[in-house]
Amino acid sequence: MTLVTETTDTMHDITVNLTPGLSPAVITVAGADRPGVSGAFFRVLSAYRVQLLDVEQSLFRGRLNLAALVGINADRADTLTEGLTETLKAYGQKVTVQLKGDLHFARPLSTHAVVVLGAPVTASHISRIGQTLADYGANIDTIRGIADYPVTGLELKVTVADPKPGGGVALRKALAELTREIGVDIAIERAGLVRRSKRLICFDCDSTLITGEVIEMLASYAGKEAEVAAVTERAMRGELDFEQSLRERVATLKGLDVSVIDQVASAIQLTPGARTTIRTLKRMGYKTAVVSGGFIQVLEGLSQELELDYTRANTLEIVDGKLTGRVIGKVVDRAAKAEFLTEFAEDSGMQLHQTVAVGDGANDIDMLSAAGLGIAFNAKPALQEVADASVNHPFLDEVLYILGISRDEIDEADLDDGSFRRVPLEQ
Repeated sequence: MTLVTETTDTMHDITVNLTPGLSPAVITVAGADRPGVSGAFFRVLSAYRVQLLDVEQSLFRGRLNLAALVGINADRADTLTEGLTETLKAYGQKVTVQLKGDLHFARPLSTHAVVVLGAPVTASHISRIGQTLADYGANIDTIRGIADYPVTGLELKVTVADPKPGGGVALRKALAELTREIGVDIAIERAGLVRRSKRLICFDCDSTLITGEVIEMLASYAGKEAEVAAVTERAMRGELDFEQSLRERVATLKGLDVSVIDQVASAIQLTPGARTTIRTLKRMGYKTAVVSGGFIQVLEGLSQELELDYTRANTLEIVDGKLTGRVIGKVVDRAAKAEFLTEFAEDSGMQLHQTVAVGDGANDIDMLSAAGLGIAFNAKPALQEVADASVNHPFLDEVLYILGISRDEIDEADLDDGSFRRVPLEQ
């Protein structure tokens, strides 16, 4: 038992609900969790007519922590402390009562959430992150674990020095640089209702929602891999824009039998965690979408299987059961992806700040920039530069963690409907 009775009169944010004549105090209880601890604690407080102002209880790996901000009769503080100590000693608990002193009586109103994801996450990583936060005047208010599979995830609620919109830009940049240096993913987003208001998510397809590139899969059936790769290389050198490169690559498919489309569609492999991610978001009421520079004929079946709300992609021209080597209609390029995101939001009755976009390439820059939250998924450097957060592990589940959804919540929902499974991870 520890009784602290500091004499300073400095108090912070004392609640206006404190009954006149009572003194504020913080009481903490800690020890191994046992049934009856909380009941015994409040039973003693009730005997001393204690006013409850705030209570928080947590259980961590079998260790109980119970804290209460209360109003008590200062003259009976010693006997209250003795009563709590004697009662809770039988439960193996340590009691601390702090009167006056430099106490903070208001809960911290965290301005931002920082999510740390890695395999593994080490104490050294958190030390570096903590130092960076401190260097920019940010305080860590709370830390909780949010994931143990397929990566380790921690969520830090922090208060930045300048809480105004834009006040955390320098910190965001520093954390992005730290991500590249220490090899864990660090995402920072404003906390509060804005973070929880997201309700529409739009994925790029190739190398994001699925692991491969559809145009390359089609080219392999046509025996045109080298020609397609050459065009892709020219586009990466900046010699072609996306539409030009798309039309040149599709031209190599001229004469391919339409049956190949079904073969490619059946060979598509979803990115690990994609089903879990889509299933979880739909449970939460999200609208889900995919916008692809690939082809609608290949993606239609996948879209129906995942029950996506919106699907947009290019359309291959087919005549007499053969691909003509052309696409018809408007090409889904960089600008079109952002336009479709806006269209989906309007159709769903949402504002753009309620949207999330996930992609991997320069073709996704406009879409991620327009979204309320843009997540670069194992992305090219150009996209990482403009994204709000970057994921550099091959698991789409990480998107859920960045949104503040914990693995426990995901697993509990999956267990309820029988869809729970954990695929063993490769070592």
